[in-house]
Amino acid sequence: MILPPATLAMLGGGQLGRFFVSAAHEMGYRAWVLDPDADSPAGRIADRHLRAAYDDAAALDEIAGHCAAVTTEFENVPAATLAYLAERMPVRPSARAVAICQDRIAERRFLRENGFPHGDFAVIQDEADIAAAHAGLFPGILKVARFGYDGKGQAVAESREAALAAFRSSRGEPAVLEKRLDLDFELSVVLARDEAGHARCFPVAENRHARGILDVSIVPARAAPRLADEAREIAGRIAAALGYVGVLAVEFFVCQDRIFVNEMAPRPHNSGHYTLDACIVSQYEQQVRALCGLPLGATRAHSASVMVNLLGDLWFGADAANAVEPAWEKLHAIAGLKLHLYGKRAARRGRKMGHFTVVGDEPEGALAAALAARRLIGVGND
Repeated sequence: MILPPATLAMLGGGQLGRFFVSAAHEMGYRAWVLDPDADSPAGRIADRHLRAAYDDAAALDEIAGHCAAVTTEFENVPAATLAYLAERMPVRPSARAVAICQDRIAERRFLRENGFPHGDFAVIQDEADIAAAHAGLFPGILKVARFGYDGKGQAVAESREAALAAFRSSRGEPAVLEKRLDLDFELSVVLARDEAGHARCFPVAENRHARGILDVSIVPARAAPRLADEAREIAGRIAAALGYVGVLAVEFFVCQDRIFVNEMAPRPHNSGHYTLDACIVSQYEQQVRALCGLPLGATRAHSASVMVNLLGDLWFGADAANAVEPAWEKLHAIAGLKLHLYGKRAARRGRKMGHFTVVGDEPEGALAAALAARRLIGVGND
C-alpha cells in the first residue's frame, strides 16, 4: 500500500483531476498535477503544478523522482508517457489499457476480439475503405479514431457519398464507420478494479445527451433490472480483459431491449459525478484507493440522484457578446441540491463549467426537481 502523506501524480488538470486532488487531500496525500495550462482547475489546488507538455522528459523525471504513483484524468495522455513512467513507478491504469481506450480502431477491435456486444463497424484508413464498406453500415456515423469526444470528430453518414465527404473534411484521419443504431436510451457503468482483480461497480446511470455532450444522468437508471445487471457484468469483464487497475467507465447503447458497448473511458467519468453526493465513496476516492493499493470502498448509493451538466452557454443566455454569472443563489436555495463549480476562469459555449446534483428518495422525484432547478437559472430544454 501507498499510505499518506505520500505524493501522488495526476496527468491532466481539468475538473476530473481537480476532484481527484481534492479526494487525495482529504485522505491525507499530497498531489502534483502535470498540465501545460497555467490556469488548469486541478493545477490551481495541487501541491505542485508542473506546467509542461505530457511528453516533457524533464517534467516526467521530476514526477518519477518525487511521487509514489501516477494516474490520469483523460484518455489522450500519450501512452508512451505512461510506459516511460511505468519503468520507475506504479502507473494505473496501464499504458496498454489507455492505448486501447484512446483509439476507436483499437477499442472496436478489442470489443470484437473479446466477444463484447457492439455495433457493426468498418475501419476507415483511406477512401478505398469507404468504397468497400458493406451497404448495411448505412446510414452510419463516421468517427475519427483519435481525439474525438463530446460529439467532436463525428459526422452522420446517411450514404457512402456522405461518408466520403466527411472523411475528406477530416483531412483523411483514420476513422471508424459505425452503423447508426436505433437508440432507445443510454446507460453507463463506472467501476473500480484493484491490482488483485477485485472490482466494485457504482449504480448504473441513465444518460441524456444534448449536442453530443452529456446533459443529465439519472441514478438509478430507469431500465429493466436485467439490462442493468448485464451492463455491470459486461463492464466487469471488460476491465478484466484489459487487466485494468483504476476507475473505468463503460458507456452502453440500449436498442430494442439489447445493450451494445458504445465506448470506454480509462478514468472517472462525467456520468459518475453523482457519486460525490449520493454514494458512500465517490469515484474519485476510489481512484485514489485503486492507485494506492488500498481496499476499494463501498459503492452503494444512499439516495437516488440526478446530475445536470452546466455548460458555458449558461453564462451567455440570449446575449452572445458578454458572459454574465448565473443566479447561483437560486440553486443554493434548493434543499437536496449540491452545486459544484470547476473554477474555470473563462466561460465558453460548450465548455463544461460545473454541475449540480439533486438527491432524493426516488429517481422520478429527483429528476423533476433537477429539471425545475435548471429552468430557474434559464435552461428550459428538458
